[in-house]
This record gives sequence, structure tokens and C-alpha cells, in this order.
Amino acid sequence: MKFSFIAPAPSADTPNMVTSAWPPLGILYCAVVMMNEGIEVSVLDQGASGYSLKQTLSWVKKEDPGVLGFSVLGSSMREALKVAELTKSENPNVTTVLGNYHPTFNAERILRKYPCVDVIVRGEGEYTSLDLAQCLERGDSLEKVEGITFRKNGEIVSTPDRPLIKSVDTLPFPNRKLLDIEYTSVIYGLKVATKRFSTIVSSRGCPFRCSFCGCRKFARGIWRPRSVENIMKELEYLQSEGYEQFLFVDDNFTLNLRRVEKLCRMIRKEGMDIEWFCDSRVDNCRYDVFREMVKAGCRIIYFGIESANQRILDYYKKGITPDESRSAVNKARKAGVDIIVGSFIVGAPDETRKEVENTLKFALELDIDVPQLNILGAFTGTDLWNDLVAKGFINEDALWETGAYVTQVSPHAVPFEELRSQVYDYFKGFVLRPRLIVTEALRTVKSPFRFAGVVHNLARINSIIDTVTEGIRYDMASSPDDVNS
Repeated sequence: MKFSFIAPAPSADTPNMVTSAWPPLGILYCAVVMMNEGIEVSVLDQGASGYSLKQTLSWVKKEDPGVLGFSVLGSSMREALKVAELTKSENPNVTTVLGNYHPTFNAERILRKYPCVDVIVRGEGEYTSLDLAQCLERGDSLEKVEGITFRKNGEIVSTPDRPLIKSVDTLPFPNRKLLDIEYTSVIYGLKVATKRFSTIVSSRGCPFRCSFCGCRKFARGIWRPRSVENIMKELEYLQSEGYEQFLFVDDNFTLNLRRVEKLCRMIRKEGMDIEWFCDSRVDNCRYDVFREMVKAGCRIIYFGIESANQRILDYYKKGITPDESRSAVNKARKAGVDIIVGSFIVGAPDETRKEVENTLKFALELDIDVPQLNILGAFTGTDLWNDLVAKGFINEDALWETGAYVTQVSPHAVPFEELRSQVYDYFKGFVLRPRLIVTEALRTVKSPFRFAGVVHNLARINSIIDTVTEGIRYDMASSPDDVNS
């Protein structure tokens, strides 16, 4: 039996502040686990390949799989359903499967509404997908497969959750050769990955309780790191394949600073000439660790700063303070990080105009290079969603597929259009500050990484200017996986 995977393209009207095309690592992990058990697999990244719906259907017909699986985020749900429905209309015998965040949190809803979907894989998909494929091949009852939801005799059945993979080291490395695509990383139209690039996962899960994020529920609040030795083996393999730049797409890369230090020292000891990007919480930062990271090739750090207002941070359950954000940025700058990105969220249910202004001013005050401005959105699988449903602000039946901008459903929030205009004005003011332009120019001259990026992007300067002058396209603040697919 052949199992074909598709990473569906986001809908054309999906709002994204930051455009990126990253390898669908979740699919590649599932695929390599199956391949190691002798199952034939194929993979299509529809968005990165630029495939239209017609081309995608032609690809499915050519592959002729027994099982067609989709890795679905909220933004790609619509396209996945189109492909599934049209495929089933032509070949009713194919088993269609949906997995990833959105199906995990909406399994029964999807099966009730969409007869073109046969099975939902909940949570981690590697061994659930393998068991499902083997079960279908044997003709056994699907009730033997842990972690799935499906229909049986007109009823919806959910099997017990599959236990999390205890040791992520036991997983084989994703087979990136299944996709003949050169990926990159882009911020506001500017390519920040200028060499052969890929993403890598060094840990899974996050123990923190941010109310707007679904990571904790998806990974059951458990952080599972890979060993430094296992990460090094993958980095060395990828470097031998010509990769030079990496983005760690962990939910919380710097949670264990000793592990980070050990990894950095191993990279330097092995003489690896690589560049990499990662995220970091602002309350778990040390200057000496940032220095180790920079020496080992860290060039970009993403901080989840979110708000200048402690009241709002507490509502988000971030567990941080504005002073910690300021300190983290200063430490990263002093340590020599080339580009510092700060993420901010406005539009909480009762956030005042003054509090919004505080956050935008805070973003101007901080010594960051790139602000990522998000208008808060609520999605199934998050505490924020549950809170707004309980308060009667969100009708679950009407909005479970799309989520909702909080400012459009809360009667106490700043009106959406006013908020959007305010954020846009801030962004223009940020990028057009003479002091910022001079500072960024000086930093670029001193940084080989930044200078290489400028040279690499010169040919694309018109499209970059268009991207910036058109303003920000607003992304709802959801799980990171809604962009790091």
C-alpha cells in the first residue's frame, strides 16, 4: 500500500505578516518512519512547489496512493478539503487522512461535516500513521490504532491517545530528499537565508501556558529534548549534503541553557562553519550563553515579547515582565547577535487604547531590528479560545474552522479597523526612522551575515519595497506551527 502525503497550500486570502517556505518536517518524519518499515511513500509540498489545485490532483492521480494524508493547519484546511473531496469523487477507495494541529483539536467536527475525510490522526503522527497504514493493509479494525478518530457504522469513534514518543532521539532523521525543493526564510520580502537552508527540530513541546498558543495542549505540556550528540549527527549529515544555514523550529529552543551551551561548544569543537537561527524566551537568558551561541554561528534570535503591559502579559499567562524583555534584547545585542526579532501582540479582549500605545512605543524603544506585529486571534486548542467561548464572545459552531480576531468578537476590545490602522502607522514610523536607518546600515557594514543578505537581495529590491510599502498583512497570533509548517 502506498501512502502519499501533502502539505496543502494556504488559502490565497490567508493573512501572513511573515512569509516563509519551510520544509514540512512533520510529514518528512512520518514518511521516513514508514519507509524504514518497507512502506512506499511520496510527498508533495503544494505551496512551496507552486502547484495549483489542478496540478495537485494530477500529482495524486499519478501517485495513485491507497492512503492520502494531509498535514493541516488552520490556513491550509480549505485547500486540503478541496483535494480530498475531488480525489474521493474520482477514487472512492482511497483513504483520506488529516493530521497536525487543526485536525487534532477538531477531529469530531471535521468528520461530522466533511464526508470526504475518513480518518483524523491526533497529536504526533509518526507511529500513528505507520500503524494506520499497516492496519489498512491487513484489513484489521481501525480500533486497534491508538490516536485516531474515524467513522464506524455511521458513528464517530476515537481511540485512546497514543503515548508521546519518550525519546525523540529514537526517531530517524527526516528525509529531505523526498522533496526536491530549495527552501528559504523570508521576513517582509527579504531573504534572510542566503545559503542552502533547512529547518531542524532539537526538542519537542513546551511546558509554558501561553493562552494564545496550542503547543502545550498538543504536546501535553511536556518538553522532550534531543541529546546534543543526536542533534550533532543530523547537523553533520546535513552539512555533508551542502546545507549551511538552519532554523531551529523548536517550541522552546533555549529552555535548558546547559544543553544549548553544550551544543554550541560541540559545533565549535567540530569546526562546523554553519549559521543558524532560533527563538528564546526572555526570562531564560544569559549573556554568556548568547556569546557561546554567536561564536557557534547563531545569527538571528526571535523573542516573544508580546506586550509592554504586565496586566496583558498576565492575561496571556506569559510568565514574563517587560523588564525581562528589555534585558534579553540588551544581552543579545551586547553578545553580537546579528538580527533580533521581537514578536508583539495587540488586541486582547479588554486591552485599552492606552495599553496598545504602550506596546507600540515599547517596540520602538527596544533595540530590535525587526518587529513582528500580530493582531490577537483565538483558535481551538488554546486557553484563549476556551475563555472567550465560556464568556459567550465566540460561537464555536460558527468559528471553529477559521478562528477569530479577538477584537472582532469582544465587545470591550479596540475596534479592528482602528487597531489595524494604528499598527500600520507604527510600522511605517518604525522603518522610516532616520536613526534606525543609520544604525541598521552601520550594523550591516560590520556584519558579514547581514551584508551577504543585502547583496543577495539587491536583485529583488523592487519586490521588497513593494512588500514593505503595501504595509503589514496581519497574522493572527496562534501556534508558531501556523507559520512554521
